[in-house]
Order: sequence, then C-alpha cells, then structure tokens
Amino acid sequence: MNKNDLVEGYLKKKAHPLTQEIERVREIILNTHPNIEETIKRSSPTFMYKGNIASFFMNAKKHVSLMFHKGALIENSNGILEGDGKEARTAKFKDMKNIEDRKEDLEAIILAWVKMKDEA
Repeated sequence: MNKNDLVEGYLKKKAHPLTQEIERVREIILNTHPNIEETIKRSSPTFMYKGNIASFFMNAKKHVSLMFHKGALIENSNGILEGDGKEARTAKFKDMKNIEDRKEDLEAIILAWVKMKDEA
C-alpha cells in the first residue's frame, strides 16, 4: 500500500468527523492496485494512476464524498458513480457498513480506471 506521509498528516490535522470512514475508503483504493499513489492536490487527498483518479471532497460532513475527475470515462455498470456532468462523477458513502457493502464496486471502478489508462 502506497500511503503518503503528506496525506497522513493532512487527515490528522483535518480531524474530519468521518475520519475512520475516509481511512477505510483510502485503504480499499490503495490496496486495489499496487501502483496507485496518493498525494494532496488542491487541499484534498487525491489518488493517482497515470493521472488523477479521484479526490476526497473534504467539505462533506454527513458522508464520504469521492470525486472522480474523469468519472464519465469509467465503465460504471455497478452504478456507484453518480452525476451527469461532462467529466466528473461522485461516489458517496454514508457509513462504514455502506463502504463495506460497496467495497467490490469501488474496487471495480478503480480497476476500470487502471485498465483504461493501461490501454491508452
């Protein structure tokens, strides 16, 4: 797992009310593929693989919000990505149970991004 010390420090300092849930989503994403990395971009933890995959929207307080920058390009057959914008899509998780229930869906979205980038 490619945890980044900058992200660790950011999350500790931020003290978000859903820190445990954010950490679980983070863990799932980083464990999905060994080459996924994370950093802080525009004041948000961001996941990357041959470009930006997704960033946490840290202002959401009632759910974990993960914005996929080019989510419209990702195969979304499991319906985890919401929105109809030109490029971005969002995955939202309301609690730890919801995260665990959607774990495989989140992993599938991450792997779809990796496949798309590897085929480009």
